[in-house]
Amino acid sequence: METISSPDSVSSSGPVAKLAGRKRVLLLKPRGFCAGVVRAIDIVKIALETFGAPIYVRREIVHNRFVVNELAEKGAIFVHEIEEVPEGQRVIYSAHGVSPAVREASLARKLKVIDATCPLVTKVHVEAVKFAKQGYSLVLVGHRDHDEIEGTLGEAPEATQVVSNVAEVEALVVPDPDRVAYLTQTTLSLDEARDIIQALKQKYPNIVGPHTQDICYATENRQVAVRNVAPGADLVLVVGSTNSSNSNRLVEVSNNLGTKAYLIDNSKAIDPKWLEGVESVAVTAGASAPEVLVEDVIGYLLQNGYSSVEEVEIMPENVRFGLPPEIVQAIGGANGGAPVPVQ
Repeated sequence: METISSPDSVSSSGPVAKLAGRKRVLLLKPRGFCAGVVRAIDIVKIALETFGAPIYVRREIVHNRFVVNELAEKGAIFVHEIEEVPEGQRVIYSAHGVSPAVREASLARKLKVIDATCPLVTKVHVEAVKFAKQGYSLVLVGHRDHDEIEGTLGEAPEATQVVSNVAEVEALVVPDPDRVAYLTQTTLSLDEARDIIQALKQKYPNIVGPHTQDICYATENRQVAVRNVAPGADLVLVVGSTNSSNSNRLVEVSNNLGTKAYLIDNSKAIDPKWLEGVESVAVTAGASAPEVLVEDVIGYLLQNGYSSVEEVEIMPENVRFGLPPEIVQAIGGANGGAPVPVQ
């Protein structure tokens, strides 16, 4: 592994067993940035390089304070609402998506919009519109205070109710129990979503859902990796910010398996007491956490008694998303019509 400076670093795959008497670090793969996050960050960087500062961004482009601060230093200005963007300026929507009301507000202010919404979130928005037009009552499974839920809810607010747990399913009331559909936030816990969807199906036997699950590939892959490795570790450290939904879900997965887990921004957040009597530490990162923070945590562990780093790859991950057409066209114009490389 090129990023880890340990002479004893090795690579393996599959479930990991505990090995007594050996202080080691289990570095999970896949971890960290997903395709939607890479795309969103690239959009901000390319916009700054192409148009120059300032570039306004509605909400955090991704839920990671380190990333947001880094982009702010380059000239990005983060605002909470569209009304904070001066008329006629350029604004980028975050990876979590926005409601139609936000798009209308942008149009009213004559803003030049670049949409960095993750394509997998856009998929959920399209599904919400489709179900609403077909006359379904829509149940949106997720966390009410999350930016993604706010945006999806805005697609059909009159027809949509949000549920966050099984108890809220029991309290649902809909006009026609035979015309109900459900969608989910892309960053939910697989177990959490399964239980809620099961409760929905019990209450509404004729409920329909998306053709493919809404929980994104990266959220699922990182949870599966934790599920495979946590039982063979004494402790799990998840690198990610507290407002990152998928990062919090990784902590929950490990704790539910009986292996204590903590969510940390970086190595400074590690309490030395956590490592007392701990021989194996598993390290992963949420989909919006950069690899530099993972390296920081690994470096701390290597300096504090852990002599080897073993990268455990559970499954390969090679997803890439193209740039949105508005930025491709803008960059093409800035380059005199030259082809624009799309990652």
